[in-house]
Amino acid sequence: MLSFFPFSLFPLSLFLCILLPFHYFASMNRIVLITGATSGIGKACAEKFASAKDDLIITGRRNERLTQLKAGLENQYGISVLPLCFDVQDKDAVSAAFKDLPANWRKIDILINNAGLALGRDSFEDADMNDWETMLNTNVHGLLYVSKAVVPFMIEEKKGHIINMGSVAGKEVYEKGNVYCASKFAVDAITRSMRIDLLKNNIKVTGIHPGAVETEFSLVRFKGEGPKAASAYDGFIPLTAEDIADTVFYCSNLPAHVCINDLVITCTQQAGTYYFHKTQ
Repeated sequence: MLSFFPFSLFPLSLFLCILLPFHYFASMNRIVLITGATSGIGKACAEKFASAKDDLIITGRRNERLTQLKAGLENQYGISVLPLCFDVQDKDAVSAAFKDLPANWRKIDILINNAGLALGRDSFEDADMNDWETMLNTNVHGLLYVSKAVVPFMIEEKKGHIINMGSVAGKEVYEKGNVYCASKFAVDAITRSMRIDLLKNNIKVTGIHPGAVETEFSLVRFKGEGPKAASAYDGFIPLTAEDIADTVFYCSNLPAHVCINDLVITCTQQAGTYYFHKTQ
């Protein structure tokens, strides 16, 4: 006996999948812009969002690494990746990169302001002024340059999500942290003010403030001194870049009416900038 399946019980999503061509769904991928994407948290974020089939704009200073990351992510996940090679400290380079951005890449859904660094661990009177300037130019000015270039695209769409990578050092000052702490306090203040100013444009702004994360961070801070950099994580299990990427991804996938404004994340053995429970 021939019978027909009642159309009212046929899942609409399955019906659409049958009728609509695949490229229609591919075009619905989000566009995620990640600064400082060639290593550490930035690279982990690129891999996390790529695995969810989001298209990526990745930026960094090292073109070879950008090219390798693009090829790897496109081959593994079948997404589109646009690499932009510039230093976020360079206002003109940032402006030119986004002024010339192809139209199909301008609908940026998520901006992850990840590019940042610490240089030196010196007492104030012994610190190198060049280190101070590099930290301020990267952590503060770079974030501002990129955000100022991207926000108009989000305003045009009346939606978007900006995620700024802060630090527990932006919540609590510690010895010999001086200007690095100052730069991250600035990121916290900028994030809070962006959240208020961009409310009218339906743009979410989230500050994520990690504690100790084992990446190239300490190696950069101690200017290539491997043993000193490695010793920073002695006696406890630090966060990984993937832990932070998972957190960023979670924050970006909440319902449209939900925004995490501020989030501090540490490993279990850390509470703040000073307090650690070390096993050795």
